[in-house]
Amino acid sequence: MVSQNLAAELIETAEAMADAARSAILPYFRAADLQADNKLASGFDPVTEADRAAERAMRAILAKRRPTDAILGEEYGHQEGSSGLIWVLDPIDGTRGFLSGTPTWGVLIAVSNDTGPILGIVDQPYIGERVIGGLGKAEWRGPHGGGDLRTRTTQSLDQAILFTTFPKVGTEQERLSFHRVAEQVKLVRYGMDCYAYALLAMGQVDLVIEAGLNAYDIQGPIGVIEAAGGIVTNWQGEPAYEGGQVIAAANAKIYAEALAVLQKQR
Repeated sequence: MVSQNLAAELIETAEAMADAARSAILPYFRAADLQADNKLASGFDPVTEADRAAERAMRAILAKRRPTDAILGEEYGHQEGSSGLIWVLDPIDGTRGFLSGTPTWGVLIAVSNDTGPILGIVDQPYIGERVIGGLGKAEWRGPHGGGDLRTRTTQSLDQAILFTTFPKVGTEQERLSFHRVAEQVKLVRYGMDCYAYALLAMGQVDLVIEAGLNAYDIQGPIGVIEAAGGIVTNWQGEPAYEGGQVIAAANAKIYAEALAVLQKQR
């Protein structure tokens, strides 16, 4: 159980980190001289100075405000802590989209304990939208308004809107499983990175199904989606906060239908 004082402190710290990440990233977005390094010897997994600068900015805030908390960040790895809390950071989720100039990437922040995320933020700096959920908070804010987070009540898979980032989802078998679900929904969209999870928490879509995720890709989204009334697990119906295969659903009915199709063996 988290006290009200601690909850307020964690929320304030998370928001300050998201603000700092925005300031660090925006000078690089759509810059003509933006450069990317490749993390892979084979394939393409880009990282930019914007990724690194944002994570450094967030870590600097934690060093001042929450020095005994642990940190797991995509760019600078794991830092031990003694408080029992860990901050899980993805400074730019969707760096490929960032390089392409699309405003679908985002800053992901989670605070987790040994049971998983207790607070999450998905922040899109360029369009100024922030989704935050957990510790008694569930809201989105943007330049054109805001409101409470509340997932959709769609009750039939054939009326659902489904997102994933890549049409080729994970392994060949994972791709086949995903497309069995895709064949049954009303609408499928691709390429939204973490913004798809924000849309689910905001009540705009019904499902996000992905594979091959890391902990820092999903812990922030878990916090906001669960606060909004949604469900996030792996494809076996177990906790997904360590990454891997992920299904995020707006409600229990649509979750059960989609999970059954994912698990069906041909």
